[in-house]
Amino acid sequence: MTRIITALSDVSDLYDAVFVDLWGCVHDGVKAHPEAVAALQAFRRKGGTVVLLTNAPRPRTDVARQIAGFGVPEDAWDTIATSGDSARVAMFQGAIGGKVWFMGNPATDYGFFVPPKVLDNPVAIEQVPLEQAEGIACLGPFDPQADPDVNRPQFLYAKQKGLKLLCANPDIVVDRGDVREWCAGALARLYTEMGGESLYFGKPHPPIYDLARRRLSEIGKLCADARILAIGDGAHTDVDGAMGEDIDSLFISGGLAAAETKTRHQPDAAALEAYVSREMINPTYTIGQLR
Repeated sequence: MTRIITALSDVSDLYDAVFVDLWGCVHDGVKAHPEAVAALQAFRRKGGTVVLLTNAPRPRTDVARQIAGFGVPEDAWDTIATSGDSARVAMFQGAIGGKVWFMGNPATDYGFFVPPKVLDNPVAIEQVPLEQAEGIACLGPFDPQADPDVNRPQFLYAKQKGLKLLCANPDIVVDRGDVREWCAGALARLYTEMGGESLYFGKPHPPIYDLARRRLSEIGKLCADARILAIGDGAHTDVDGAMGEDIDSLFISGGLAAAETKTRHQPDAAALEAYVSREMINPTYTIGQLR
């Protein structure tokens, strides 16, 4: 059974590094959570390393600029691993062909189509209409408020052509402030349910955890898995991912599952137990908000 704690500092001495989800934990898509920032700063002052592990479909440089705008200071983290970077490498290695149909927001997702420096001979990628595509690069819905079902006609055509869908963000939904929005994961789920093939690169899938460990190695902070704590509010991204990697997890119940766990400052113990049982997850610890 998960242990409810009052602060990260209750258990931080047991860990050398934390893999921290961003949206719902460190910020709400509009502004930073001050208590979460303070907790990460305190962890770093004690010698801990903070990896921001996010299903954002963009490169880490774009994410760094975004969170700075939200008020997350640079002294609250050490490095960033994004599902966008993991998926982008796969795309430029030819995972979905050279001609791709792009789903997402051109105003924010342009960085995804810049070839990664880690590849010597990246595949040439051309954005084309669906009728000419060899695969789909899905960074998110065209309209995050629209039901994913609006994409059924295009997905039926793509499935019949045998196109693979590269999902750069496995999240199903996020909360931007008080508004819930659909993510690329909802589109990939629909495509898979329709019989199409979706390729995933963010949490809870292994490639992004491999990337996070490489990020630790890059800054000389590689540590044993037993000394890593994953932190996040996604039952089937953050917690499932940690369970799959056999690392401990801290579930933020006041994020996506706030209603189900009856979380205000802290979760209701009975509601939390019912939720984790129903979702078949086993977080090591739980807290209302990261603090």
